[in-house]
Formats: sequence, structure tokens, C-alpha cells
Amino acid sequence: MRSMVEGFLAARSKNPSTAFGGSPPHELVGRNALAERVALAAVAGAHGVRGEVRLKLFAESAESLARHPRLIVGGVERAATIRADAKGATARFAGIDDRSAAEALRGALVEVKRDALPPLEEGEYYHADLIGLTCFDQAGETVGSVVGVENFGAGDLLDIELVSGKRALIPFRDGIADLVDARIVLDPAFLA
Repeated sequence: MRSMVEGFLAARSKNPSTAFGGSPPHELVGRNALAERVALAAVAGAHGVRGEVRLKLFAESAESLARHPRLIVGGVERAATIRADAKGATARFAGIDDRSAAEALRGALVEVKRDALPPLEEGEYYHADLIGLTCFDQAGETVGSVVGVENFGAGDLLDIELVSGKRALIPFRDGIADLVDARIVLDPAFLA
């Protein structure tokens, strides 16, 4: 799997039948599959005293976020200026003019409308569309569902809530966790 330009976007060429462009296919049944917005960052806190904020990026880079002149921050659409810095990115949002207003945004999602994202190529999908997909073992038994997708630098991991209530991080790699017909099929060796 390779990360792409926008947040939550990944490509897997092994199973192109699961690919979609623009809107997700109706058979992709993750709970976020039909979401109108996709989160590309979250506000980590205030930066300085003039209303700038530090961002935790979910997108590949500050540049991929900066190409969107208007972003939805904490549910409110705002004009935005994004710049890369040594720790990731900082932003200035219209109407946020001092440190108190910036600090009030801590934890807010920074989203874009799904139709503002670039068209997907064959074999590509957004990570957000995986959330909520049911996971099965190779025998077809339900083992849980995807509750998140993480990447700590060594590749994507599916955060799976198992039917037992426990959680597991499973590498999203061919043969370990495969996307097949809008569901995740897991190698049982990684569930023990």
C-alpha cells in the first residue's frame, strides 16, 4: 500500500474491483463510506498570540491541505491559509484572531467536502471509507469491524474492534488484511 496526496487516501493494486472514483460504490458499506466530508487534519492547539493554530495532519503534507482555500473547522466553513513548518503545519482561519479563539479550536477536525478531493484512480480509495467495514476470518466468520486506520511510519494499520470487545492493530497488507468485496478478510494468525 502506498499513501497518496490527500488524507486517508491509499492505493492497492491487487484488487482493482474494489476501486472507485469520485463517490464510493454502493457496495462499500463502511459507516463513513457516504460521508460528505473527509477529515484532513485536527487542531492540535494555539500557535502564538495572533490566532494561528498548530495542525496534526492526516493528509500526506501541508501542501495537500493548502490547496483547499476553504476548510470546515469544527463544523464551520472558513477561509484558510496553511503553511508547512518544522513540526508539520500551522494554519490561520478567518474569524480566529487571538490565542483564546485559537485555543478554543483545540481538537476540532479540519475537513473538506468530499467532492473537493481529487478524483480517485483505479485501485484507490479513502481510508475513511474503510471505517465501519466488517472483518472476517478466512473461514468467513465475523471477527470484528474497522474502527480506525493508523500509520506510525511503517505502513497502514487497521484498528479493529473484535467481537470480544478487544481491539487489535493489524497491518493492512496483502495476505494479512485484504479488501475483498467491501469487507476485510484477515489472516487469523494476526488475531491471536
